[in-house]
Amino acid sequence: MMIPVRCFTCGAVIAHKYDDYVKKVKEGENPEKVLDKLGFKRYCCRRMFLSHVDTIDEIIKYGR
Repeated sequence: MMIPVRCFTCGAVIAHKYDDYVKKVKEGENPEKVLDKLGFKRYCCRRMFLSHVDTIDEIIKYGR
């Protein structure tokens, strides 16, 4: 999990809900409805979740 702790635009704390978002979307729920349930109303915060690509698993292979 390498999502930013805060939204880049408004500064709201968002990282603590990322695991719940990923879990529910993998279970087949609609991402729009999941974000509504988690309480993200601002489009800037929603953007942070929808555009995030978790690449840490790929990068860690090339570490020491």
